[in-house]
Amino acid sequence: MNRREFLLAAATSAVAAPALSFSGRLFAAPANSPRFLFVFLRGGYDCNNFLVPYSSDFYYESRPTIAIAKPDANNPNTTIPLDANWGMNPVLRDSIYPLWQKKQIAFIPFAGTDDLSRSHFETQDNIERGDPSDQGSNYRSGFLARLSGLLTGVPAIAFTNSLPLSFQGAGKDVPNISLKGDTKAHFDERQSAILAGMYKNTSLASAAADGLSLRSTVSMDLQNEMVAASRGAPNASGFAQETQRIATLMRDQYRLGFVDVGGWDTHVNQGNVTGGLANNLRNLGEGLAAYAAALGNEWNNTTVVVVSEFGRTFRENGDRGTDHGHGTVHWVLGGKVNGGRIAGEQVAVNQQNLLQNRDYKVLNNYRDVYSGLLARVWGLRGDQLQTVFPQARPRDLQLV
Repeated sequence: MNRREFLLAAATSAVAAPALSFSGRLFAAPANSPRFLFVFLRGGYDCNNFLVPYSSDFYYESRPTIAIAKPDANNPNTTIPLDANWGMNPVLRDSIYPLWQKKQIAFIPFAGTDDLSRSHFETQDNIERGDPSDQGSNYRSGFLARLSGLLTGVPAIAFTNSLPLSFQGAGKDVPNISLKGDTKAHFDERQSAILAGMYKNTSLASAAADGLSLRSTVSMDLQNEMVAASRGAPNASGFAQETQRIATLMRDQYRLGFVDVGGWDTHVNQGNVTGGLANNLRNLGEGLAAYAAALGNEWNNTTVVVVSEFGRTFRENGDRGTDHGHGTVHWVLGGKVNGGRIAGEQVAVNQQNLLQNRDYKVLNNYRDVYSGLLARVWGLRGDQLQTVFPQARPRDLQLV
């Protein structure tokens, strides 16, 4: 069934049977095909209080009030050791750490882009475009759009209020559906216009319009399915609720997705195991764990990457927060991920190795790393990888 047929079936079925589940497999992507979800943490998260360089005395000297204490088996509020140098914020003990123990998640420190502006907007755009920083600014072509254009039978979707730059310029209509803070998920005006326009001046125009008008009913059915699938277990708040909805769609209908999560700009009172950053990490971790659980066996066919536009300054500022930085830590997780390890090029965490005496260097350029990852996930050739990430030098970190 092609995309047009799926949208027609969804619209006409909503008229005939409003109780039809949104995930009723009206469109089914090939079984056991790869799934890829790109999670963008907007605001520049503080990776140093997520992946803690606890073996570094410089870390503790630089963060007198917000550092996370060295591992102590008798204190649950201390760093969870992952290896001899790196540890995890303990707020992720029940969500992300079990994935580490199962070797289903890897972390890439000193990761990011070569953009040195330390501007949220410039660096976010730089990442979403996927072009070299010195290649001008093309805001009509995102790297996920180019990837989508290369793939056959890989339906794509953005779980955002409007179509993100990452998916612009695909040459085909990529749907976006807002789920954030809205229990009545809906197509936005742009997407509704696309759907209605497909059937304008045809005998099916009325059915399509009626189907769109019933989208809130369809959304309620999706919620009911989620409750039933959880078998009485309470949903985690915030992001976890969102990711369970995403999992339903990614499990049954879509294979390439994008979602963003805001609130990571922690200039003031950042905290360590409590406070704004810890709360965000806890919600993110619970959401990703809920996503993995909701996918069931299809978690083994799934790869999730978690990125942010940049990291934060290594030293805390005068307001017990951190400011815009450069290098950060990316996450790669999934049922078949070669995890339980810290991947990529690394250097000792000390003052001498800071960039401009303030933040992490970027030793693992995201365009190179994800070129290598996409080659493994979808078997893309060198010329295809250059379409997605022009001038990238693919690095195979054997993440899957």
